[in-house]
Amino acid sequence: MISVRNITLAFGKRVLFDEVNINFVKGNCYGVIGANGAGKSTFLKILSGEIEPNKGTIEISPGERMAVLKQNHFEFDETTVLNTVLMGHQRLWKVMHEKDAIYAKEDFTEEDGMKAGELEGEFGEMGGYEAESNAGSLLSSLGVSEDMHQMQLKNIPSNYKVRVLLAQALFGNPDILLLDEPTNGLDIETIGWLENFLADYENIVLVVSHDRHFLDTVCTHVADVDRSKIKVFTGNYTFWYESSQLISRQISDKNKKNEDKRKELLDFIARFSANASKSKQATSRKKALEKLVIEDIQPSNRKYPGIIFQPLREVGNQILNVEQLSKSLNGRKLFEKVNFSINKGDKIALLSKDPLAVTHFFEIINGHATADTGKFEWGTTITKAYLPLENQEFFQDPLSLMDWLRQYVPPHVTDADEPFIRGFLGKMLFSGDDVQKKTNVLSGGEKVRCMVSRMMLQNPNLVILDQPTNHLDLESIQSFNEGCQTFPGVVLITSHDHTFIQTVANRIIELTPRGIIDRLTTFDEYMEDKRVQELRMEYYG
Repeated sequence: MISVRNITLAFGKRVLFDEVNINFVKGNCYGVIGANGAGKSTFLKILSGEIEPNKGTIEISPGERMAVLKQNHFEFDETTVLNTVLMGHQRLWKVMHEKDAIYAKEDFTEEDGMKAGELEGEFGEMGGYEAESNAGSLLSSLGVSEDMHQMQLKNIPSNYKVRVLLAQALFGNPDILLLDEPTNGLDIETIGWLENFLADYENIVLVVSHDRHFLDTVCTHVADVDRSKIKVFTGNYTFWYESSQLISRQISDKNKKNEDKRKELLDFIARFSANASKSKQATSRKKALEKLVIEDIQPSNRKYPGIIFQPLREVGNQILNVEQLSKSLNGRKLFEKVNFSINKGDKIALLSKDPLAVTHFFEIINGHATADTGKFEWGTTITKAYLPLENQEFFQDPLSLMDWLRQYVPPHVTDADEPFIRGFLGKMLFSGDDVQKKTNVLSGGEKVRCMVSRMMLQNPNLVILDQPTNHLDLESIQSFNEGCQTFPGVVLITSHDHTFIQTVANRIIELTPRGIIDRLTTFDEYMEDKRVQELRMEYYG
């Protein structure tokens, strides 16, 4: 168990945590959520001892081992991949070297023999004799091939370093596991493996993530960092979000009787309990939900942006036709033989194993890049708004947010006065003096929110979104997701956010070096389709 007692931390006048008291117990996985800058990562660093609080203590049950997902990707550059993983179990690593040093002595004594025997016993109890095999299996499960295991970390591709450091944290079944954004840099298949691994993990896990599907799959509880406090709620992220929204609606409904509100909440809890999957974590969550008293459910204090795209006109019958489009980059074929037409009502998720493929496709159809072969044609009724992967070019000049957004007012708007501009910025939570902020000092998340304000201003009937959840907090992601679900126009999207794709897309198009796979289906159905998996193997080679 971890006991957090009266933890207080302030940086100058800014109080991050004020008298925080929580217990984290074995068998539970806690999703640590909160707005950007609320202190989620800092809290994990306090638990691990990396940051010393101004006040308070962290108590861990005697004999329990803590493992942390390292954020410094260069710390183990001179170490082999396999040894980096083994070093995750510090005591095992130390014992391994102590006994090897004894055996290497030229004047080996009887005392040395007794000491070596003790170390061998401890080494065996910790699983030392299977350690290299287990570490290798863990690496392979995370997509790090065996030919990399003896390479130094500095010599493997940067996106694989994250996987090695994740294997290091997971190695040896630690009693307490602290993971800060563990899905970053992982592909869909590897995220699925990690979800299954953690869903059946029987010790304490605390995880910070903006991936709602991941949080929903692995978490039994949510630790909400808000207003310098941390409150723990039973259930996964979706349960926390939907229950807090339900409570908020009930509070605003003055006419509803208390017994009706109570029944609605009990029915809601029962539905979530019934939907728990067969994993050990989900079973644990189900039991916790069944014991939950409705007084424990509270409305959220969070503010959610208002992301609403309102088309001026409906799309016509011709939307976009793509014929024989292909593109290569530095001799690498990103995609070829891309042929498809968009129909009314389409919300299309574009996928590829090559992360550059969809970005280049979006840049081509927006006129910012050229294809090697083929052509495309937009319908005359289309008003599109594009959220590109990179947005630096839009923030070169140090303009105020008001002046920045004003330059994108479309010709059909004739009354773009200050209240009009403030309205669009306000929807993205820029209020009061925030609108005078200079664009060259904005954070990554603030820049994305500005870009979304710009998109809403266009009144598009088609939106193109390249990794829309990048840099955003969970509140903005949730609002963006719901905005795309209710949008009456056409959506083209690529994203690593499983929930976003699953809940928005009704058609999947995968770009490969040998053609496309095009299915009218949901994302989950697409990934489970055996014929699709056969085609993926064939097209990627």
